[in-house]
Amino acid sequence: MRRGKRSARAQTNAKPAIYSCVDPSGKRITSDRPIASCNDREQRELNADGSVKRIVPPTMTADERSDAEAREREATAERAMRVEALRRDRNLLARFPNEAAHYKAREAALEDTRKSVKISETRLALLASERKPLVDEAEFYVGKPLPTKLRTQLDANDAATDAQRTLIQNQQAEIIRVNALYDAELQRLRKLWGGAQPGTLGSAGPPAPAPAPAPAASTPLAARKAAGK
Repeated sequence: MRRGKRSARAQTNAKPAIYSCVDPSGKRITSDRPIASCNDREQRELNADGSVKRIVPPTMTADERSDAEAREREATAERAMRVEALRRDRNLLARFPNEAAHYKAREAALEDTRKSVKISETRLALLASERKPLVDEAEFYVGKPLPTKLRTQLDANDAATDAQRTLIQNQQAEIIRVNALYDAELQRLRKLWGGAQPGTLGSAGPPAPAPAPAPAASTPLAARKAAGK
């Protein structure tokens, strides 16, 4: 009960706010609440002794409020980018204390793709050797329809060859992509190793990819389908 009485007494003794402004006609207005006729200009909230407690800014129009919100969103995004760049730079330095560590990571990321390219190139050579006797046999049917079996074998060889060539193109494109990411990362790291402070180099690009997991072994059936058998 006593606490409730003290709270009520404090509210009763609280001094009302005093607002003051000069309206559009140049007349100074004073009120105990924000002054509607001065919404388009700043108002002063005064203490009991007449000193300024705070400045109340003008009420924004819908367009001004929309612009202010857009600026705030941009500022928030920039702050988030700076925080992310700081985090990325610190992680980079922790992961790669020197260029040798970065080179090792690059090689690990490229290893599986390079192996896949070699496997595809070996497969292409095998398909070419398998195609030669088929082409030699087809020469006996110049001007005549090819036997169904021979035509099927040639078509399967062509399809498998095209698939391997496309696969090699994709693998080579992946090697270029990974190298580009590591190149950009290395440029940033060299600046950090040279003394640049983390987070001061602008927004960081996407992280370099981690080494791909080893591919699962093919089943005998899958192997036979890939060979066109």
